[in-house]
Amino acid sequence: MNIAELLADKGLKAKEKTEALSKLLMDDKITATELIAFAASAKKDADQGTCIEALEFATRLQPAIATLEILQFATRSLMHKAPRLKWESAKVIANIASQFPENLDEAIHHLLTNTEHEGTVVRWAAATALSTILSLKTKHFAELLPTCEAIILREKSESIQKIYSKAIKKVKKT
Repeated sequence: MNIAELLADKGLKAKEKTEALSKLLMDDKITATELIAFAASAKKDADQGTCIEALEFATRLQPAIATLEILQFATRSLMHKAPRLKWESAKVIANIASQFPENLDEAIHHLLTNTEHEGTVVRWAAATALSTILSLKTKHFAELLPTCEAIILREKSESIQKIYSKAIKKVKKT
């Protein structure tokens, strides 16, 4: 079964489609390049979201499958109109940032933009990714630390504030 057939299968629920795509990716039955190409050309946001969610699931379980192509695709998807694509992409970046510390400039820029999004889940996912990047102490650390501290002051959601606070506390200990 190819990606298009799997996504069109009315007998599968959304989560089953995500899991099936992830498994195909982790079992080397499809490549990240194929999945990204399909997602990029998909006409429905739901299909794009399922593809990105499959990348998130796969990179969380097997971070070693991450490629620069996945990082670049997730980074571009942070600026998509659909909130689901924004939050799933941020979660992908959180999963793989440690493998690409020198390639995070654009991702950080887009994640910071998403910290002001009206959607709580988008802001939560951006916080998760930025906190992960902060803990890596990359070349962005000196700028990112005070930026995250400032975000805490303007953020309305306590759960999102806690994500940043926990990361800041951790990096200040080391």
